[in-house]
Amino acid sequence: MTATSRRGGKNRDDETDRATEAFAAGLALLNRNPAFAAVPLSCCRKTRCALTPAGGLAVVTSGGFVHAHPTKRAEPAEWAWVLAHCVLHLGFGHLPASADDPRVQPDRYEVAARCTVVNRFLLTFPVGRPPDDLPAAYPAGDEEQLAARWRRDGIPAAYERCGTAGSHPDQILTTWNTWNTAVPDWENAFARALTRSVSTAMDTAGGRVDRETGARTPQQPWDRALNWFVSSYPLLGGLAAGLTVVADAELARAQGIAIAAVSSAAGEIYVNPLCAFTDEEWRFVLAHEMLHAALRHGERRGGRDPFLFNVAADYVVNDWLVQMRVGDMPEGLLYDPELRGLSAEEVYDRITGDLRRRRRLATLRGKGVGDILGEPLAHAGARPYTDLDDFYRRGLVQGFDLHQYGERGLLPAGLVEEIRALAHPPVPWDARLARWFDEYVPRPEPVRSYARSARRQASTPDIPRAGRYYPPEETARCTFGVVLDTSGSMSGILLGKALGAIASYAEARDVPAARVVFCDAAAYDAGYLPPAEIAGRVRVRGRGGTELQPGIDLLRRAEDFPPAAPVLVITDGWCDTLRIRREHAFLIPQGASLPFTPRGPVFRLG
Repeated sequence: MTATSRRGGKNRDDETDRATEAFAAGLALLNRNPAFAAVPLSCCRKTRCALTPAGGLAVVTSGGFVHAHPTKRAEPAEWAWVLAHCVLHLGFGHLPASADDPRVQPDRYEVAARCTVVNRFLLTFPVGRPPDDLPAAYPAGDEEQLAARWRRDGIPAAYERCGTAGSHPDQILTTWNTWNTAVPDWENAFARALTRSVSTAMDTAGGRVDRETGARTPQQPWDRALNWFVSSYPLLGGLAAGLTVVADAELARAQGIAIAAVSSAAGEIYVNPLCAFTDEEWRFVLAHEMLHAALRHGERRGGRDPFLFNVAADYVVNDWLVQMRVGDMPEGLLYDPELRGLSAEEVYDRITGDLRRRRRLATLRGKGVGDILGEPLAHAGARPYTDLDDFYRRGLVQGFDLHQYGERGLLPAGLVEEIRALAHPPVPWDARLARWFDEYVPRPEPVRSYARSARRQASTPDIPRAGRYYPPEETARCTFGVVLDTSGSMSGILLGKALGAIASYAEARDVPAARVVFCDAAAYDAGYLPPAEIAGRVRVRGRGGTELQPGIDLLRRAEDFPPAAPVLVITDGWCDTLRIRREHAFLIPQGASLPFTPRGPVFRLG
């Protein structure tokens, strides 16, 4: 009995020693980060401490004490994350130190909301490794917004226990009673340390501080302009922090870059260092290129002329920056107040008809060439690149939220509209197509008639029942036409997706049949087809050139096709100019464009 007790006591001592070693290693890992090391923590790991959480790892008090479980086993990386979580409660002002007594403890909604905000921050500023049972994503909103929402709707189960103390609160307000020291300001201390840490990291990464000697190198004007966005202009600060400025005179000369160009795929802005611009002018130039990249102007042009769409986007972006008073616009850039309020696509439509004006246009890259580059330029400091769609969307949307929260001034309506479009991706094409069917293709109303009797019920076999059917006039009223481009340029995948979508919506709306016309070099009338045949048993006949107008005219002249029935035109965009004098819509591939200005809605196959 005595030997067993000694053996059990020795095992417990070994467990305690290993837990202590892991905790010490986690604390050392935390202190490697200067922002967290700037907040002095006092750690308590007493066995009989009343504040130690029974089912968790640690709690933090407003006095700067972390009460950690003395025997809980966790990896050093997990302890580092737990301690960082506690420090952030202090640094975010969740637990302000105060000499007031007594103090009102936060309720369960405030505790959950604060832990959610802290964990969300640690996803972007990682320290250690979070426990495996925590959520991988967290809702948007600050502590007050989340707490108010959850008081109204209840706390989601995933976020109710996302702190460090299990089912107990991990934040405890205590009274500061150290008479010989001033009440600490945890929030300001952490903010100053975080600012220093981020600035040092950015200076080192940007080459402004020598990695070996720590000596600061002289800043160039474009670097000062980029830093100004990070520190003083939240709308574009997130983008500026993630983009790289490449200032290489030889690269600029070889690529014909007069002032600047941007590659959204590489996250790089190429500037000509020989340009003698002021800091204010460089701010304008960098903001111009950042908006090109963030709003994905290179990907939005579709089948339009790349240079002219670049010019159209320049007119729009320059006007926005002038309205926002971001820097000073250098002389010679594209700017026309008469185009204010128009989108890049609308400006493109205006300038395409003036060929003489086209010869005089120049972007930041130079005359006759666009500053929106497709592929990144090869240079000595090139880095591997990936798709940065999520970075641009998140950076601009979060910057917009900060701009509004800080009341940093009004923004042009067009820019606000495009940022909100980034925050809320467009409705899928098939959902928009379904709405179009709902609006223009009425649902047929069945008629009951004893002339078409239904099967009699087993309980009353002698009583006849009226049957349900759709009369011919309902078929004529509730139908639509499909003009399908079956030329050689149409892919089989495109045809299958388009016909499948049409068939599914026709069946969902009980449309008895649709009038289908195939068009390439000539029009082939397939007549009225039920939805099932549209989806699977349609035999595409022609594979020649593309002339869709004969198909439109065929439906217009057809006596059995209702004058009010809408027409859906499916094409890849390589077609003739169409004149349709009834309600209609177009279904085209993503990235394609029509050679004319459509009057009906355009749905793009995703």
